[in-house]
Formats: sequence, C-alpha cells, structure tokens
Amino acid sequence: MKKSLIALAVLATAGVASAQSSVTLFGIVDATLSIGRGNVADRTQLTNSGYNSSRLGFRGTEDLGGGMSASFWLEAGMSNDNGEGAATNTNNQASGAGAAVAGRQGLTFNRRSTVSLAGGWGELRLGRDYTPQFWNLTVFDPFGTNGVGTTQTLNSIITGVTAVRASNSIGYWLPGKLGGFYGQVQMYLGENAENGAATEDDGRGLGLRVGYANGPFNVALALSRTDYDAGDVRQNNIGGQWDFGMAKLMGEYSRDKNGTLTGKGGLIGALVPVGAGEIRASYSTYKVDAAGNPKTNKLALGYVHNLSKRTALYTTVARVKNKGGAAQALAGSAVNPNSSSTGFDLGIRHSF
Repeated sequence: MKKSLIALAVLATAGVASAQSSVTLFGIVDATLSIGRGNVADRTQLTNSGYNSSRLGFRGTEDLGGGMSASFWLEAGMSNDNGEGAATNTNNQASGAGAAVAGRQGLTFNRRSTVSLAGGWGELRLGRDYTPQFWNLTVFDPFGTNGVGTTQTLNSIITGVTAVRASNSIGYWLPGKLGGFYGQVQMYLGENAENGAATEDDGRGLGLRVGYANGPFNVALALSRTDYDAGDVRQNNIGGQWDFGMAKLMGEYSRDKNGTLTGKGGLIGALVPVGAGEIRASYSTYKVDAAGNPKTNKLALGYVHNLSKRTALYTTVARVKNKGGAAQALAGSAVNPNSSSTGFDLGIRHSF
C-alpha cells in the first residue's frame, strides 16, 4: 500500500513537471531577535522578517511558443518563529480580514497568488498581488520596508487595506526593452453585491505606476485610489535612486488621503557596500494634517553581512521621535504621545 502511494506521488510530480517548462520551489526563512524600548512598555521577542519577509512559494512557467508564455505564482507568508501562517484579505475591506485567529489557520497564499499570460506585448496578471502604490515605498527604501528601519510612510494611519497588496486584481505590465521605460496598471474589486447600497463599491480601486531606469538612474511615479463609502483612500508617491558605485542614494515622497485625513511623508537613504556586507541608512518622516498635526521622524542605521549568496547576518537600530500627539513606537514597545522609542533587530536570513 505504501509503495503504491509513493508511486502515485512520483507520477503526479512527473505529470506536473512535464506540463510546465519550469516549476520552482522557493522561499526565505528570516529569524529576528527584536528589542523595543518605550516609556510605557518595553518588549523583547524572537520574531521574523527583519531583513526579508519570510515566505514559501511555488512558481512555474510554460512556453506556449511564438514568444508567448503562461505562468503561475503562489507565495505564502509565514512566521517561522512560531509556525503561524500569515493572514490575507479577501475583498480589500475590513470585513475580508478573516476571524480573530487569522494567521493561525495554516499557510495562505497571502503574499501573491496569480496566473499570468505574457508575450512581446507585456504581461496580463490576475489574482492577489502587490499594488502599484506600494512599489516605490519598498524599492526606494534602503530597508526594503522590513524590520525596525521601515519607512514611516508605511507605518502611517493614513495608509489603508490596499497599501501593500490587493485581492481580486487584474493587472497589466509593460514589456521590457522599451528604452528604460516601465510601468503597470492594476484594477481590483471589492466584490460586493451590486444592490444600490452606499458600500457596494467598497474595496474597488485602481493604481498606476510609470518609471524610467537607465544605467545608474531609476525614477518612478505611482498614483492610486481605493473606494470606500466612509471615504476614499488615495496613495500617491514618487521615488528615485542613483547608483554612484561606491553608494546608492535614494529618496521617496508621498502624499496620501484617507477620507478627510491627509498625510505627507518622505525618505532619504543610502546603501553603501563594504566588503562582503552593506551599510543601510535612512531618515524618514510622516505628518498627518489632523488636530495637533501629529508627526513622527525616524532615523535608522543597519548593516548586512553576506556569509554566502543565500545566507546573511544583519542588525538594525532605529529611533523615532513623536510630535503633535503622535505615539509611534518600535518593535512592539509602547510610548506616551510626543515621546521617543528605540528599536533593535539582530537576525539571520536564509533563502532557497
């Protein structure tokens, strides 16, 4: 009986392999010792994703001939410090976040779950994916929006459910070899009943990103809007990078709106190669146009040492200062309004 089951598994695997031009199992396991200090509460924890987000994924491509290809990408976030899977959102609304125990139900392909058709004309991509408005925040952040160094724009109360990813999306990517120009447009659906209710368009949105990269220079603009009856969420940003060889300088500016709240923020940062490692540094700030004009400034400094192409050790220290009633804290700590907080990450990342 056992031999029969093994034989069936082998045949099934062979069938999948023969049906695809390539199938790849990939992932990242990133463990982080994280320490946060605040004047209300401190926290020390073994967590994950301080350098790169931990994940497990499967992707495959089939050559259709004539320059055409079909592909799939299934990628699940995971908490390797405790074995939990990461939660997803089904409809780009608060109601789609799942039960109170979301994230403990096993793996969900919350990071990406798409099927694509590509050719010389570009790529059509369907499913859950990164939003255009997120790309500039992570590409032009020296810390890649991971760990205590993450840009303050992403930590803002202004950004909404679709700040990073959107479910039920239909996206188009420009083809390569356009003289350095690149871009994408994405539409996503809230999938509510079309019954005339004020909330029937909630979770529906549109995002656009266009950029130009040539040699050491890269710049991109992103615009987006997600509809909600309580107030639309708009995220607009521009970012750029210049590679001087001895260092990469980068920056980003954001202007967002969530209902009646408006927020503005920015980042300047650098990546400096040092032997087998790299120094990372950034200064980011975000201000909300609300009572008191709450504002948070963050200074972050880190170092990554590559033991190999797949394994790296890293450390980051960051400090935030709050003004105008803001109370942002780092690494799970807590502070009173207008106070400061310090965060520290020390970890190891292995990719496969």
